[in-house]
Amino acid sequence: MSAMRTSRRFFLTGASALAAAFAAGHASAQDVIGDILKSSTRGNWDDQFDARANDTNKVASTLPIFSQQTVAFTEQAVAQYQNIVSQGGWEQVPATKKLQLGVDDPDVVPLRKRLMVSGDLPQSAGISTAFDSYVDSAVKRFQLRHGLPADGSMGKYTYAAMNVSAQVRLGQLQTNLQRLKEKAGTLGDRYVLVDIPAAQVEAVENDRVVLRHTAIVGKIDRQTPIVNSKINEIIVNPYWNAPVSIVRKDIIPLMRKDPNYLKDSHIRLFAPDGSEVDPMTIDWSTDDAAKYRFRQDPGSNNAMASVKINFPSPDGVYMHDTPQQSLFGKLLRFDSSGCVRVQNVRDLVTWILRDTPGWDRQHFEAAIKTGENTPIQVVNPVPVHFLYLSAWSTAPGVVQFRDDIYGLDGAQELQISSAQ
Repeated sequence: MSAMRTSRRFFLTGASALAAAFAAGHASAQDVIGDILKSSTRGNWDDQFDARANDTNKVASTLPIFSQQTVAFTEQAVAQYQNIVSQGGWEQVPATKKLQLGVDDPDVVPLRKRLMVSGDLPQSAGISTAFDSYVDSAVKRFQLRHGLPADGSMGKYTYAAMNVSAQVRLGQLQTNLQRLKEKAGTLGDRYVLVDIPAAQVEAVENDRVVLRHTAIVGKIDRQTPIVNSKINEIIVNPYWNAPVSIVRKDIIPLMRKDPNYLKDSHIRLFAPDGSEVDPMTIDWSTDDAAKYRFRQDPGSNNAMASVKINFPSPDGVYMHDTPQQSLFGKLLRFDSSGCVRVQNVRDLVTWILRDTPGWDRQHFEAAIKTGENTPIQVVNPVPVHFLYLSAWSTAPGVVQFRDDIYGLDGAQELQISSAQ
């Protein structure tokens, strides 16, 4: 037990010192890469065998992405990466093997050096060919900072994120720092944020994240737009009206393959005058059906499942539940047609309805069970912001990077999802 405490202290001291040196711009930071290159070698697994020392949870924070403190930490991160770039950056890590805990391989040496430069691995871990628990913890920390599953395994997307050059990462930080400065501190005391590249939702109150949700956002060809609005309505057991884009791209082709698709999906067809139309009377070989309204009845198969979160938007987007819960476990969560699907959405809705009389969690859940379409007007509408931020920092030495899914940061290698 004492050995564990010692190694934990060892790691935290080393990592904190490295982060502090970068953030404060100490002279020692200027030599950090040189120190790493001259770092002592380690031969045996049992020299410092237990590095679960690294507390990966330190990457998480209740500090909102768009806070003034985040601006200050991101400015520190820019200084840190300027130091790294001025010293030549980091070397590429050979991306030819699936390195993971227990492996002993020469490629672990450049991996260790890369993780040391970015502050994920303490210099006290030394240089070795062993992928030990120090490296495992460091890789998990790196993955958490880049929005990747923290499994400790070096796979395609981890290599792709790791081998983006320090110069490009510096540019990404500088670009996003400007976005941060424009919006930080302006979103209100209580609001919902959707960070599009992070595919993440934050419910913020008094400059603290009280809820954080995994999300699904728009595909590259059906992008989630920037939104600044107020949530004014919750619809329990919503009808789903298919957007024209989905009718053209998805529903019409599906009807050509399976004439029973609309019936099986509980989707009704309505003419412009409001009258219901029999799908069998439509010529599906053309796009004429796009002039009709496609409305899916409430139910377990509804595209929005149990609830829809409404707000005024020129693009007609909204937030909602989904029957496809498995999508939230995907690495790349850019799967929607522009709207935002929210995991554990009932928690978020309960928070939004806090000031709306008669709509506590118990009443809300009971309404879902009825299966009836129920609109609820939100008392004290909650501001909602869909914004685009792919790099920030919420703590000293903890720099967050995400996939530049829509290519707005200006460097192809930042679009990690396109890694082959």
